[in-house]
Amino acid sequence: MPLAKLPLSRVPLSTQILVAMLVGLVAGPLLGTRANALGELGTVVIQLIKAMASPLVFLVIASAILTTEIELRAGLRLLKWAAINSTIALAIGLSISNLLEPGRYLRAIASTATDDARAYAERTIDFWSVLGNFVPTSIVSPFVENRVLTIVVLALLFGFGLRRARAEQATAAAARSIEEALAALLRVVEVVLGWVIRFIPLAVFGVVAKSVGEHGFAPLEGLAVYVAVGLGGLALHVLVTYQAWLVLVAKRSLRVFWREAREPVIYALGSNSSLATLPVTLCALDRLGVSKQASTLGAVVGTNFNNDGILLYEGMAVLFVAQATGIDFSLGEQVVAAATCMVAAMGVAGVPEAGFISLALVLNTMGLPPEILPLLLSVDWIIARARSVTNVLSDMMLSILVDGRR
Repeated sequence: MPLAKLPLSRVPLSTQILVAMLVGLVAGPLLGTRANALGELGTVVIQLIKAMASPLVFLVIASAILTTEIELRAGLRLLKWAAINSTIALAIGLSISNLLEPGRYLRAIASTATDDARAYAERTIDFWSVLGNFVPTSIVSPFVENRVLTIVVLALLFGFGLRRARAEQATAAAARSIEEALAALLRVVEVVLGWVIRFIPLAVFGVVAKSVGEHGFAPLEGLAVYVAVGLGGLALHVLVTYQAWLVLVAKRSLRVFWREAREPVIYALGSNSSLATLPVTLCALDRLGVSKQASTLGAVVGTNFNNDGILLYEGMAVLFVAQATGIDFSLGEQVVAAATCMVAAMGVAGVPEAGFISLALVLNTMGLPPEILPLLLSVDWIIARARSVTNVLSDMMLSILVDGRR
């Protein structure tokens, strides 16, 4: 029977995850320490996600370079507002983690999540070695080591190089064949990643059962704080940043905007994907009187790198993991982490669970332990919907700001 026809596939992923979490909460106390082996389910899923994330980032960025054509003036306006919103989102994410230190509520649990936790806690992040990850030393090693910064550099070089070859008569035909092959490979990676994501409920069951069996219900407090801080940061960005732009820059009515944005927001909550919500978003922008050119730039082209929800979440989460493990990030290291978040988010736009996938890459690049990821995966379905809503509103705001009409 094809996977799409399986009865389980008709049940929303969020419902499957919630059921898996509840079953894990029951099985954990019954099994006790015998549930430890179940935690490997989460580790396996995280490893598969990381394995698919690196080629995904490369293919998405290279394909975007090959297929995107933007008029210079409109493109500069797009980049300006996208950069401003992204910077604010990251600043909010990093600030709330610095201020509230949510990771300390999970420190006792995270310290036992890895055998060499003490080595992580005692080490410092080498600022210059992290920056050095931008420069590739070989073509293969960045993919083997999941070094996202290097992968992005390779994707940019390859994309612009292939674009140049496509413009030259002698190599145009071969370049177009390579371009078609890249599009096919991208689709293959997306399909395989979709299969992996179907196993997330099983991973959540195993992780929750292991955590509760080993630590009781103590991890729930830390996870609740993690979710609350993430949701609070996303709400702050939407209700303060976006509404400020609407009133002070776009000179638009808040009541009219939210009336038209209601449908895309509800759809994003249900689908958990800003890309799947795109047709609804474009219709809402039409009703708001935004020009076709601006809505295409902001919501269609911009969706590849305009992901405020993912960026804010990553900024919060990367410091959460550092705090839970006992690692202190300096200001310079936080700036590098922010830059890493930006490039990671560019490569996973529109993919289910994109924020969590890119977080795995960021942690790997920053040298943070990935062992805590399966535990965070158990509650990511809650934050994921808020990320998708924020990303949809981000697309709408960017379109309105690019349009510039009152």
